[in-house]
Amino acid sequence: MESGEGLKREIGLWGLTANIVNIVIGSGIFILPAIVAEQLGASGILAYLLCGFLITAIMLCFAEVGSKITVTGGAYAYIEAAFGPYLGFLTTNIFVFGSSLMAASAVANALALTLSYLFPVFSNPWIRAGFLLAVFTLLTVVNILGVKKGITLVKIITVIKLTPLLLLVLWGSTKVESKNLIGNSLPTWDSLGAISLILFFAFQGAETGLSISGEVKKPNRTIPLGILFGFIAILLFYIAIQLVSQGVLRDSFANYKDAPLAEVARRVMGPVGLTLMIAGAAVSMLGYLSSDSLSTPRVLFRAAKDGVMPFKNLTKVHPKYATPYVSILVYALLCCFFSITGEFRQLAIFASSAALLIYLGVALAVIKLRLNTEKYPAAFRIPGGYTVPIIAIVTILWFLSHLTAKEWTGLGVFLSVISLVYFLLKQFKIIERPL
Repeated sequence: MESGEGLKREIGLWGLTANIVNIVIGSGIFILPAIVAEQLGASGILAYLLCGFLITAIMLCFAEVGSKITVTGGAYAYIEAAFGPYLGFLTTNIFVFGSSLMAASAVANALALTLSYLFPVFSNPWIRAGFLLAVFTLLTVVNILGVKKGITLVKIITVIKLTPLLLLVLWGSTKVESKNLIGNSLPTWDSLGAISLILFFAFQGAETGLSISGEVKKPNRTIPLGILFGFIAILLFYIAIQLVSQGVLRDSFANYKDAPLAEVARRVMGPVGLTLMIAGAAVSMLGYLSSDSLSTPRVLFRAAKDGVMPFKNLTKVHPKYATPYVSILVYALLCCFFSITGEFRQLAIFASSAALLIYLGVALAVIKLRLNTEKYPAAFRIPGGYTVPIIAIVTILWFLSHLTAKEWTGLGVFLSVISLVYFLLKQFKIIERPL
């Protein structure tokens, strides 16, 4: 049951699927319906279908490479295996510092802000800081005590966070007016593409959820199935929530941009529904943090183990609990610091573009690793030859083309700085691949 890294393979199909669902369905779903409806009205469902098709192509690339590279690290491990330590170093820093750390800090702040609606005491900065410290301390302890405990927490929170959304769909479907679901006209390709770009980011997160691949049972089979089941559940939830919201609110979305689901719940279930949705949003954010705290430290662990990161202590595995406890602790401290200080806002611009760069690397890795079939036999192979990887690459490049000049400049500076750091570390032999 060990992975060869000192870690234990104790995560099954349900655990991996829950981790993917938990980290993808985050706080965005509570405002997403209003954004879609504002642009496309009742035709918004087409954007979900288009985005679902595009993200499926990308996730099929993850499924193929993930069935071949079964060590800890997820997207980092896939790209490093295909293209070597330099791109592995870039991926680690983009993944951890450009995306996950900033996103987790933002979600933690949003969690405290959401709770302040129910409990005004959380508006006090000292109470807020103490609360964030308590949250990350709890997540750190649970994840150090064993991956089984960490994934159990993820499973529990996944069920809790999806329950109010499921109640909203089931109860709300009885209040839907069919005329509200009929669009007056089909959207233009430009408007459909623009809103799909926003929706695409609501489907992100699987790359983080797959970072625990070194602790997954039968990874050659479990990883492709976990991705498949996870995204079927995510797409069905997103479509159902959009249909119910559109069917209840129709043209009044504009009045409830900040919390459309809370208004739907209020109309369907009364004041209890409003409180339920606010609590659901808080649990959803906590769920994201639980999955992120479980998954992202594994990227640091694997990168350090490969000699791509200079801090060898990150490779330490707890002798009793078989968890990368130093990586877990370091990541939690960083998240806690940025959450309390709020400095993460200056780097938030990198979060979305960082994920796209990682997706591009994984899609290219599919093609590269297929050329080395002896070392990486095909446990799962995407049908249709290179069609799907090419669709994924074109899709990612299309999304990247919509970044602003300011975002490209910031991203370029970030990549230049970490590239310089890499070559300096390499020059002075501070990082070296272990024999």
